[in-house]
Amino acid sequence: MKKVFYFILLYVTSVGAQVNGETVYNFLNLTGSAKQAALGGNTLTLLEDVNQPLWNPAAINSKMDNNLALNYVNYLADVSLVSASYAHLINRNLGTMQMGITYLNYGNFIGADENGNETGNFKAYDMAFSLGYAYNFPKSDFYLGANLKLINSVIENYSSFGVGGDLSLLYLHPNKPMVITLVARNFGYQVTAYDEDKERLPFQLALGLSYKLEKVPIKWHFSLENLQQWDISESNPSNSITNLDGLVIEEKISFFDNALRHISLGMEIFTESNFNIRAGYNFKRAKELMLNDKRTFAGFTAGFGLKFRKLVFNYSFSKYHPASNTSTFSLHLKLD
Repeated sequence: MKKVFYFILLYVTSVGAQVNGETVYNFLNLTGSAKQAALGGNTLTLLEDVNQPLWNPAAINSKMDNNLALNYVNYLADVSLVSASYAHLINRNLGTMQMGITYLNYGNFIGADENGNETGNFKAYDMAFSLGYAYNFPKSDFYLGANLKLINSVIENYSSFGVGGDLSLLYLHPNKPMVITLVARNFGYQVTAYDEDKERLPFQLALGLSYKLEKVPIKWHFSLENLQQWDISESNPSNSITNLDGLVIEEKISFFDNALRHISLGMEIFTESNFNIRAGYNFKRAKELMLNDKRTFAGFTAGFGLKFRKLVFNYSFSKYHPASNTSTFSLHLKLD
């Protein structure tokens, strides 16, 4: 029974987030930041969002000092994701550290034996605690960041513990509003497995770029995802064809189609004002969740931000499927 339930949970957490192959702790690739989610879900260059270090530790900077973010995601199938992030400036010499926690609650399940007899209810959840730090190379515009993650997953009476990390390099242009970053996420080791078989962590290598236009209040975000693996395509059953002999022929993914699936785009409008608008597009999510006979707008994301004196409220809407969408809420508090 454990393997059946684990397969279901693995599927839920891997929608739009995983490449081919079986990995564990896929919830690490879910974002709790409403700002990041609104910009396509994989943005890596948000230097003003204290949630960003959960994905890119090189983004940690002194402006995040005493900033606290609280996030809630109404995810698919009544699954909920709660996360928090806090940064503290140690001193001007040592720099800033960031702490974060992510908790994915799958809700209650009804257990049953092989004969279908109910055995009672049980819960399942994933949780990770992270600690991050960024180092600014002296007399340069380069930042090196690292995260340490302690990961725990529980399914009924089964549990697993793992240790993971992120490593990233970020370049902040001194004269132009441009940021470039390279991030290696979720390398590590499953220390204890659910059973005897240990699985890989959902490692990803990504490149991020953002640029703010000089005379137009627009900032662009561009991400190249899953650079560790070229072929990340999965055929969409909706695009399969049945021939005259009744044989189902799967969709063939072209070189260009597969290349697009590595890309996420995001756009912010009125970035400096108290109210700004965001939109994004995730090509991989769009391709894998589209339907031939219906326009689903899968892969499309949007949101907005409201700035007050010491509080910022962010909201995002992510389109997955006609049957399911996701809303993300974030509160960004300045505690000083």
